[in-house]
This record gives sequence, structure tokens and C-alpha cells, in this order.
Amino acid sequence: MKVTPLALITIFAATSSAFGLNGAAQSVLKSTTQSVGGFAKKSPAMVQPVDIQGNRLNSVALNEASGDAMDVRGGAAAPAAEKGAPIDIGLIIYFGLWYLGNYYYNITNKLALNAAGGKTGFPMAISGLQLGVGALYGIFLWLAPDARGKPKVTKEDLVKMIPVAFCFMGAHSASVFAMGMGAVSFAQIVKAAEPAFAAVLAQFVYGKPVSKAKWLCLPIVIGGVVLASVKELDFAWSALISACIANTFAAVKGNENKKLMETAGLKERIGSIGNQFALTTIMAFLFSLPIIAIQEGSRIGEFWQLCKTSPAVWQNLIASGLWFYGYNEVATMTLKKTGAVTQSVANTAKRVIVIVGVALVLGESLSPIKLIGCS
Repeated sequence: MKVTPLALITIFAATSSAFGLNGAAQSVLKSTTQSVGGFAKKSPAMVQPVDIQGNRLNSVALNEASGDAMDVRGGAAAPAAEKGAPIDIGLIIYFGLWYLGNYYYNITNKLALNAAGGKTGFPMAISGLQLGVGALYGIFLWLAPDARGKPKVTKEDLVKMIPVAFCFMGAHSASVFAMGMGAVSFAQIVKAAEPAFAAVLAQFVYGKPVSKAKWLCLPIVIGGVVLASVKELDFAWSALISACIANTFAAVKGNENKKLMETAGLKERIGSIGNQFALTTIMAFLFSLPIIAIQEGSRIGEFWQLCKTSPAVWQNLIASGLWFYGYNEVATMTLKKTGAVTQSVANTAKRVIVIVGVALVLGESLSPIKLIGCS
């Protein structure tokens, strides 16, 4: 079988997720972080300043917890850039893989949906099997030597993970359905309104007050979605509703995950971020099976024939499943090392890149009004 560049990149991203960016990138990561049970732990950076004649001064340890400025002697004031730790190259690599994985997931996912019939195809089967591909990959990592340690969770732990896994399945399936009903760019723009759903749920359902600053940002986000929808050539109510359902599931998942991780000893029993995502994916796949049977079970024979006669269906299905698993795991690792503001900016930048890039590749409409709404 001919190995395409896309396949090579897929394998690279998947193996990077599995083994923590082996090779050159691994050495870079080790220089900036230390892995403790799979969770990132930052090492204090050591800086040795010199004076204006080039003489080395005493070493100064930068305390990351207090964020105190470095006191540089020798007659020169320390530049603002030197107050923090050195650039985290490993974090930059994680960001790159996260964006790359999300970009290729959206392309391969849309190609699989189109090859399987588009709007009249099999979005639930495709979304469920994508989770199945990720589940198999997660299990493979546990079985492969020196890849990843197995979690030591109890039955009670798995029961507590049910809400998170079910919402994860719901958010993914609804997103795939939205992208099957309309343009990928339109679905992504509507999904950008997820913070609005999260704020409402946090305030009125989970009893967690939302700051005024966040509330003031929501009209801007919602206004962007409205602007982008006005001139949407591929507008479909089913795509809009599905994307909103995906936002709701994602918002609930985020709140439930916070509650879950407050369980005493759970982090230690899970062992790593990768294990948590693998367990969530496996459970989400199992939850998707009865829904596939209910919604598309009567046509499953037709879908099987499509897979056998059209390589574009199964090839893009497997590729999108690996991309989805890989970029989500890398994204989780990335967000664990950043703050809330960085997360928000990174997600916004990611959506802009995906919207523009996918629209160009797939030939979707990208009017000036849509770009304004996207931004």
C-alpha cells in the first residue's frame, strides 16, 4: 500500500503522543520539564547573569512560585523578558502538534463524512468508530512494552467517570454531525461560543460565580457567531443545533471533570493524563454503540459495503480517529502547563487556523463577514 505524507504525519503524531516525543524533542522536553506519573512538573530555571564586561556574576535561581524579578548587578537593569523562565521549547512543540493534529483531524473527518454520503450518510457510525480507533490505540499503549503504565482504578472510580465519558461522547458525536450537515468552518465558528455555554452552566447549574469580565466577553463571542452565520452559504439549522448541543455537552464535561478530579487519590490511581484520556475514550466508545444501533443500525450493512468498496471511507476514518485521539491528548498535556488566559487565546488561535486552512483545502466559503465573525 502506498504510504502518503499524510499517513506519515499521522503515525508521527500518534507515536509522539504515546512516547512523549521521543528523540530530539524528548531531550528538549526533559530539559524543561520533569515527568511525574505522566503529569508535567516544571523545574526551576537557573540563570547565570554577566556584567557589561562579560564577567559572570553569582547564579540566581528563579522562583516560579513567587515570580520575583531577577536582581542583575553590574550597572544594567534587567530587561522585562528576563524576569521569567527561558522559552519552553517543549511547550512550543506541544502547541505545534496540537494545532497540526486538529487541522488534519478536521480535514480527514470531513473527507470521511463526504465519502460516506455527506448529509445523508453515517455521522454517528463515523464518530463512534473514531472513538473506537482511539480506544484501540489507548489499549495498545498499555500492552506495548515501555510505552505507558496501566491505571489502577477501581469500579467506583469508573462509575464516577461515567458523566465525563458520556458527555465526551455526546460532544464528539454532535460535532461530527454538525460538520457533516454543513461547512467545517461554520461548525467551528459556532463551537467557538462554547465559553458562553460554560459560563451559563457554571453560574446557574454548578453554582460557581462567573466574573463580570467573562460575562462582558460573551456578547463579543456570540456576536461573532451571529456575524459568521449571516452570510454562511452552507448554513443549515441542523448544523447550528448540533454544534450547540456539542457546546452544551463540552461545557458539562468540563465542570464534571473538575468534580471528578477532586476525588481523593484518583489522580494517583489513574497514573497520568494519557491514562485518563484513554479511559474516557474507551468508555465513550462503549456509550456510542447503542446510539449507533438506534440511529443507523438499520443501515449498517450499507455502511459496511461503503467501507469495502470505497477506500476513502475507511482510510480517512482511521486517520481521523488517530488524529482526534492524538491531538486531544497533546492538547490536554499542553493546557496542564498553561494558564486560563493562555488556554483561551490558544483555542481562539487554533480555531482561526483551522477555519481558514480547512476552508482553503476543501473549497468552503470564506466571505469577509465570516472572517470578521471568526476573529
